[in-house]
Amino acid sequence: MAGRIPHTDVLITLMGAPHASDQVTTALRLTQALLERGATVQVWTCGYATLLTRKPPGPDEPRDLADLADLADRERERPSLAALAEELLTAHPDRLHWYGCRSCSDRGAVDHLPQVVLRPPAGYAANVAAADKTLLMGVI
Repeated sequence: MAGRIPHTDVLITLMGAPHASDQVTTALRLTQALLERGATVQVWTCGYATLLTRKPPGPDEPRDLADLADLADRERERPSLAALAEELLTAHPDRLHWYGCRSCSDRGAVDHLPQVVLRPPAGYAANVAAADKTLLMGVI
């Protein structure tokens, strides 16, 4: 699969720091909504967004020590962004394809989820060509 990019309805490109805003959760919600409507989707991460699909140390995000309400609510689930991405990839293996920029990943974003395909930055044009629509979110 690393060489051939499947045709998809939408390519969502995420760039920049994954925790700087609600951009990532918005992109994941959009991806989920598209998949629920039967669309085929590619996600390409670049820059710090490649950190999204690193295998997490556990299924949950660590508690926010500065947030007393978060510390008190021990029952609240706090899935990591990687866990959410993996859930989508597992639920839609034939309609969701996740790519990461190899150059950006080589700068420290290693040990990705097994479904993530790393591609060179020059390969991005092939991903764009294989999608009917492209949405770019974030900045580098």
